[in-house]
Amino acid sequence: MIDLVPIALALFLGLALFFRLLHFFFAEKGPTPTDLPKGSMGWPFLGETLGFLKPHKSNSLGSFLQEHCSRYGSVFRSHLFGSPTIVSCDPELNTFILQNEQKLFQSSYPKPVRDILGKLSMMLVSGDLHKKLRSIAVSFINTTKSTPDYLLYVEKYSISAMESWKGRQQVSFLKEAKEFTLYLMLKTWLDIEPEDPPALKILEDFLTFMKGFVSLPLNVPGTPYAKAVKARARIASTLREILKEREKSKVGSSKSGVLDEILQKGNLSDEERVSVVMDLVLAGYETTSGLLSLVVYFLGQSPYVHQKLKEEHLALRRRKGEGEPLNWEDYKQMEFTSNVICESLRCGNLVKFLHRKALQDVKFKDYLIPAGWQVLPVFTASHLDPSIHENPSEFNPWRWTDPAMNRKVTPFGGGLRLCPGVELAKVETAFFLHHFVLNYRWKTKDDDFPVSYPYVDFKRGLVLEIEPIKNRMS
Repeated sequence: MIDLVPIALALFLGLALFFRLLHFFFAEKGPTPTDLPKGSMGWPFLGETLGFLKPHKSNSLGSFLQEHCSRYGSVFRSHLFGSPTIVSCDPELNTFILQNEQKLFQSSYPKPVRDILGKLSMMLVSGDLHKKLRSIAVSFINTTKSTPDYLLYVEKYSISAMESWKGRQQVSFLKEAKEFTLYLMLKTWLDIEPEDPPALKILEDFLTFMKGFVSLPLNVPGTPYAKAVKARARIASTLREILKEREKSKVGSSKSGVLDEILQKGNLSDEERVSVVMDLVLAGYETTSGLLSLVVYFLGQSPYVHQKLKEEHLALRRRKGEGEPLNWEDYKQMEFTSNVICESLRCGNLVKFLHRKALQDVKFKDYLIPAGWQVLPVFTASHLDPSIHENPSEFNPWRWTDPAMNRKVTPFGGGLRLCPGVELAKVETAFFLHHFVLNYRWKTKDDDFPVSYPYVDFKRGLVLEIEPIKNRMS
C-alpha cells in the first residue's frame, strides 16, 4: 500500500513555497499609512482567513483573536475572506460602526455568503430596499408576538416536543430544538402543521442549508456548500408554491391571515415576498434553536442557577389554574428567566461578528479605516472583556439586575440592523424552559460544549441525559 504521508508533505511544502514566491514577487511594495492599525496580511489569496475561522469554544475569543489583540491591540488589520480588513475588538468602535450604518459603513458579505443567502436577503440588501423589507418583517413580528394564538402555538409545540421524549434516557437537544423552532415558524408564518407534507421537506432542506452555510465555500458537486446552494433553491421554490396556494385560497374569501395582509400592503414582487418569508423562517429557526440550546447547556453546567430558575416557574405555575395556558403577562413576570437568557447570549456568543465595508475613509480615535476595506466588529470581545464584566467567564445571571448591562452586550447586533425577532426568540425560549424545568432533570456531558464556527454549534449536538420529574410541583 502506498504511503501517502510523504506525498502529502511534499505537496504541502510545494504549495507553501509557491505562495511565498507569489507573495514576494506580487505583494504591493507601496508605503503603509502610519495611522493604519497594526497587523499582518498573512498569505497571498488566503490571508489569515483559516486562522480566523478556526473553531473554538464560543465562550472564549479563540487563539487567533487572543494572539492578534495581544500583539497588535484591540483594533488590527488583516486580510480575511479575500479582502483587506480592519478587525475591531474595541467596544467603542463596534458601537460607532453599528450607529453609522448606511452613512459610513454598509453591510458587505463575501460572495459565497451572498450566493447562499440570495440577493434579496435582509442581511445583504441596503438603503431603501432594506428599509422596506425590514419594515414588513418588523410589522408582522410586532403584530404577532403577544397574540393569544401565537403564544398557544409556542406552548403547544413545547409540550409536544417533550411528550415525544417519554421513555427516552437521552436526547440530541440541538436537533430537537431545530425541529421545535422550525415547526413553530412554519405554523406561525404559513399555517403549516408538522404533519403536513411540506414541513418535513423544508426541515430536511434547512438542515442541509445550515451545514453548508458554515462549511468551506467550494461550489463543487457533492460538497456541503454546493448542497446548501441547491437546498436554498428548493426552499425558495417550496415557499413560492405555498404562497401561490395561499393567494388562490383567499380569492373570494373574507378571511385573511396577518402575513397575507402585510405582504399585500408591502407592494412586493413575488421574489421579494419569498425572500421576506424565508428570512423570517430562517431567523426564527436558527437563532432561537441556538439560543435555546445555549440556555439549556449553561443551566446544565450551573445547578444553583437551574434551581433558582425552577423556583421562579414553580411560583408562576402555582398562581395559575390546572392546565391554564401561559400568556403575555406571565412572560413579562419571568424576570430571572430573562436574566438567564441574556447571560446565555453574553457567554455563548450566538453571533461572533458582522461583515461591514467602509464607504469612505473613516478616522476613529488614532485609526484610519480606508474606504472600501472590509470591517469586522467582533462582539465576543466586549462580551468577555474583564474591564467591562467582572469575572466574564462566569455564568452569572444576577449581573443582569444592573440595567446598564443592556448597553454592554450586543448579541443581536444594533442600529438599523438590530434583529427584529429578538422578542420572539426570548418568548419561545422562556415558554419552552417553563415546561422543561418543571418536567425534566437533565445533565450535559463535559465534552459537549458550544463551538464557534463562527456561528454557534455544539461539538456533539448537545446530547442530554434526561429524567422525568414525577412530582412536578415539588
